[in-house]
Amino acid sequence: MRSINRRKFLGASALASGASAYALPQAEESAPAAKDVTRRLARYVVNARPEDVPPAVRKEGARTLLNWAGCAIGGSRHETVDHAMAAMAPFSGPGQAAVLGRKERLDALNASLMNGISSHIFDFDDTHLRTIVHPAGPVASAILALSEYQPVSGADFLHAMILGVEVECRIANAVYPAHYDVGWHITGTVGPFGAAAAVGKLLKLSEIQMLWALGLAASQPVGLREMFGTMTKSFHPGRAAQNGFTAALLAQRNYTSSLQALEAPRGWANVLSTARNYVEITEHLGDHFEISVNSYKPFPCGVVIHPALDGCLQLRAEYGLQPEQIERIELRVHPLVLELTGKKTVQSGLEAKFSVYHAVAAAMVYGRVAEPEFSDRAVIDPATVALRARVTATVDREIAEDQVRIAVVMKDGRTLEKYVEHAVGSAKNPMSDAQLEAKFSSLAEEILPRDRVRRLMDLCWTVEKVPHAAELARAAAAV
Repeated sequence: MRSINRRKFLGASALASGASAYALPQAEESAPAAKDVTRRLARYVVNARPEDVPPAVRKEGARTLLNWAGCAIGGSRHETVDHAMAAMAPFSGPGQAAVLGRKERLDALNASLMNGISSHIFDFDDTHLRTIVHPAGPVASAILALSEYQPVSGADFLHAMILGVEVECRIANAVYPAHYDVGWHITGTVGPFGAAAAVGKLLKLSEIQMLWALGLAASQPVGLREMFGTMTKSFHPGRAAQNGFTAALLAQRNYTSSLQALEAPRGWANVLSTARNYVEITEHLGDHFEISVNSYKPFPCGVVIHPALDGCLQLRAEYGLQPEQIERIELRVHPLVLELTGKKTVQSGLEAKFSVYHAVAAAMVYGRVAEPEFSDRAVIDPATVALRARVTATVDREIAEDQVRIAVVMKDGRTLEKYVEHAVGSAKNPMSDAQLEAKFSSLAEEILPRDRVRRLMDLCWTVEKVPHAAELARAAAAV
């Protein structure tokens, strides 16, 4: 075998300094803007105080918690969760934590996995609109499981959740859209950072331990966009919760990692994204909170479909439309609509959540868009199938993500039009507290007694005053 010219491979300066034969060439220095990014983020989380979070931000945290809990309970009986429980329960440790909406208890790590899965399976969870991250799933699933393992006050729980969302969304801001465009499911890749930061805060990690936790999270990204429309999509926030939880536990026991996990030349941001802006992570920490721009879905499907659904439901109600009267439906949409939800032919309810054609047809057929409209049965409903074939969507680059132009061409020759400027649930047309409660009730009342549904909503709204956050888990478990 021909020997390698070691001097040529390593460089003379490396040999002169006694470098290992396995050393790689020295990477270029990080740009000044990228210096100590991970450390500054870790230092912020460790030193952050609840009293520095404005009341409006804490209120939005309670809204995020309420929405997450409802989605987790509502999704808990889906076959996806059944399959996951059947696979993992035999290997679970002691029953430390609840799986919301179910009777089973698992060890805390596996409970965080299951609650993350169930909170996302309906695609009904919260959305950070700038990056399409679903922030609560990884963070709340991890810290609720921890709160059943060790005492955690409701106030500390809420603060940790706000910080976890801040960490994951800031990291997402730094790499979106380039990171998403190459095919990563961003919730699964930034979620471990949020879960690690939130759990680490509750474990009272030191700055160096928080650095290690973020480094361990950086080594555990999960999620490909290829999986959209399958059970595996919901695995991403579940595993993100479990991975971030694991990272914090390891760091607590002084399991080390790189101290530049985010910004190093071979760190997370450079390896997983073709572009990055570290200022998004470090600027104005503590002055602005990303959870304050969180949004909540009125429909259980891809958020980019929501403007079309909002408009179609308005048209149906305004004109009393029936599917047999409609010749065709023409949509002018933002480019992401076809990129993310352009499936014309769907075979399952999970796939249908990523089909603007199915969603619009179902809205016109049923006059509503809830979880049953994305069931396997709805996918093969002859009326929906027939109308789905008569829906067209055209990209219009003048259309914003929360907008749509709809033309419904009737068989009698009329054309009915609707322009949605800001869809319900968007940043400029958010869901009200009453709408969030109605959504929660619709998801939870088939699984929990009505009085418990009310109690759980009250616990979410007043979480800061709850002595033990584990009360949330107890109220959300099936009996």
